[in-house]
Amino acid sequence: MYMRVETRTSSCLHLKRAPGIRSWSLLVGILSIGLAAAYYSADSLGWKLFYVTGCLFVAVQSLEDWEEAIFDKSTGKVVLKTFSLYKKLLTLSRVDHDQVVVLLNDIRDVNVEEEKVRYFGRGYVVVLRFATGFSHPLTQSAVMGHRSDVEAIAKLIATFLELYHLESPVELSQSSDSEADGPGSQS
Repeated sequence: MYMRVETRTSSCLHLKRAPGIRSWSLLVGILSIGLAAAYYSADSLGWKLFYVTGCLFVAVQSLEDWEEAIFDKSTGKVVLKTFSLYKKLLTLSRVDHDQVVVLLNDIRDVNVEEEKVRYFGRGYVVVLRFATGFSHPLTQSAVMGHRSDVEAIAKLIATFLELYHLESPVELSQSSDSEADGPGSQS
């Protein structure tokens, strides 16, 4: 699942994402290697603690982030928040969430982009396109698997923001010109 809908009203759309099953499986797998190395080794207690802590460090580093997106029409803002367990443990402080705040009026388009995920294939992510020409992904990491899940979230956001893909007047006039120049017309 790409993101789940936490709250959906006419004025607020709240989406959340937690680490997926692949991420948790990787954490358990790496941590179990450290525990097995500590259990079966004949090394001193210091080395055994090093094995476990080292593998815990790598396992937490590979864990995906918790992410949320809040589209609020009453404030006219979008807040994209990211929480990383790795960053929290590394800094050992009360670091707030990383967040990006954008005005709703600046969003011009919402679409799905394909990203290449090293060793695993292709992943998909929702991208917000702004009036300034910049774009920002809705989440920091792409989801592997079904593109339809990601497209459903993109369509939900576009519907909530009332962004409809209409042909521009230039495209309409070009398409009518090309129909007039078709094989049935004579010059």
